[in-house]
Amino acid sequence: MQHLDHDRLVFLALGESEVDDGESTHLDTCAHCRTEMATLQRVAGLGTETRGLADLPDPPEHVWQGIAAQVRAAESRAVRPEAQRQVPAQADGTTTEPTTGTTADPAVVRLGSARRSRRGGGWSRWAATAATAAAAAAVGVVGTVAVLQPDDPAPAPTQAVVASAPLAAYGSTPPDAQGDARVLQNHQLHLHVANLPRVPGYYEVWLINPTTMKMLSVGTLGGGPDALLPLPPNVDLKSYSVVDVSAEQYDNKPAHSGDSLLRGTLTG
Repeated sequence: MQHLDHDRLVFLALGESEVDDGESTHLDTCAHCRTEMATLQRVAGLGTETRGLADLPDPPEHVWQGIAAQVRAAESRAVRPEAQRQVPAQADGTTTEPTTGTTADPAVVRLGSARRSRRGGGWSRWAATAATAAAAAAVGVVGTVAVLQPDDPAPAPTQAVVASAPLAAYGSTPPDAQGDARVLQNHQLHLHVANLPRVPGYYEVWLINPTTMKMLSVGTLGGGPDALLPLPPNVDLKSYSVVDVSAEQYDNKPAHSGDSLLRGTLTG
């Protein structure tokens, strides 16, 4: 399956563009792109939430330097050949060379403005060629906030719960493995898991129709005990009522591995 371009997902997450019909259909069926989109939206949202935190220190200098390098690279690709034409000779036969040592780097000037804007409570809009760099800036700010706060697990969801399921060990999974799944009113699935056995690959979350045994991939679990995953918009949870957590290999096979670790049935 051909995934959506990462830069395009950044534009969509930042609200710089609208999702067209083809992209909407792809996001409905592709758990990978849907998860990446949700992650980018969460980062952008966290960046927006920090606007009122005027006392936070700037991100480390290397973050700004990295962003400046990306902007300079984007701008250098957009320079037109005529912009590099020679300077015409003066009346006395001499030429005036462009000044190189005193002109401020436009990318650095722009970054300086971004820093001042952040301290004042707002964020400047960057050029389209720097959309990915803007996402990196948001990550830098979030990283600064994380240093100032305890490394707590993901907070419990505040949305109303419309369905839930206890997750129990399945098959040969050790019996102390457990968890719970909750469908939130905003059409997201919150999972909390504990004591999952170590696997050489990764954990994937599925919805299963117990009548037909058809499966829908919802997304993957990270390294923590909690995950918040967007559900496909048109999924019928009365039919796809079983929540399954499986162990998957990095084998480029999108189908379920057959190695289920936890399962539970949604009610509510």
